[in-house]
Amino acid sequence: MCPPVPRPGIMEIEPYVGGESAVPGIDRVIKLASNEGALGPSPKAVAAYQALAGDLHRYPDGGCTELRAGLARAYGLDAGRIVCGAGSDELLGLLAKAYAGPGDEVICSEHGFLMYPLATLAAGATPVVAAERNLAADVDEILAKVTDKTRIVFIANPNNPTGTHLPPNAMKRLRDNLPGTVLLVIDAAYAEFITGRDDYSPGVELVESTDNTVMTRSFSKIFALGSVRLGWAFCPENVADVLNRVRNPFNVSAPAQVAGLAALEDADFLERSRRHNTTWRAWTTERLRERGLRVTDSLGNFVLVRFPDEPERTAAKADAFLKAKGIIVRRMAGYGLPESLRVSIGTEDEMTAFIDTLKEFLDQ
Repeated sequence: MCPPVPRPGIMEIEPYVGGESAVPGIDRVIKLASNEGALGPSPKAVAAYQALAGDLHRYPDGGCTELRAGLARAYGLDAGRIVCGAGSDELLGLLAKAYAGPGDEVICSEHGFLMYPLATLAAGATPVVAAERNLAADVDEILAKVTDKTRIVFIANPNNPTGTHLPPNAMKRLRDNLPGTVLLVIDAAYAEFITGRDDYSPGVELVESTDNTVMTRSFSKIFALGSVRLGWAFCPENVADVLNRVRNPFNVSAPAQVAGLAALEDADFLERSRRHNTTWRAWTTERLRERGLRVTDSLGNFVLVRFPDEPERTAAKADAFLKAKGIIVRRMAGYGLPESLRVSIGTEDEMTAFIDTLKEFLDQ
């Protein structure tokens, strides 16, 4: 008898592999591979999570009512147009399945987040890659890839893993020149790290002024709640309605909801986390450039480091050397950047240890 056959596209998926967390033979590692919050979660979020331990037999609020109200207060949004998910990854996947399928195309940028093509293939649609310019998404290249089969454009702003971004006027030009039938999904997972810049917007104004733009956000980065899986989307009413029809009825756990709300309300800890990242991202970038390495100007909580084309100083050999010393960073070959490593911003001790160890490698 023949076994069941999955839908077209499923077997083309290379399962996503997250950043490593352990090194055999080394008890204490410094993990700088997954862009996790350097300072950990807010103590208030931890307390809220722990306080719910006695109620784990209860189903969560399927509508995330209090959390959506908290997000609306924090960001000045309409709670009715917010949909929460088990990480923004779930929402990206739901959007792909709801708006694309066999015979359709979904556009992603050349070095964009790997979940976009994976979500596209899982929906049975075809990923289409648009070339980047200087490691940043290129509006003209994206528009050149649009056909009558295009259903979605996924774009991260800032982008992971490059840290680059598109300014508001470029994003508006992209939206204005896309067909109305194409959904523009702006993944703003790293937006909270950015303040006081006229050349950046997470895309709220585009969502509010169009009926075909979605902004997704995450609690896994600056809020450091990666393990509870929590994300959200701000949508036009029509898209929010679709997401609420296709998501699971209890897709966000109660511990995630209360921890997320407490993290949102801890403004002091949020600002402390943002200042820490700004300080140590700049320090790390400067130290790396002093050693002649190329580093993109990043707006996230990571830097992309490009190594020279020298047999003894490649990114692969640097990664192996760091790992042997208990420091885990992220290889970027899977993103089409084999000469690069992505390094998350950690604590002061972790970043100084990383730089000291990298100097040891370069001075061999």
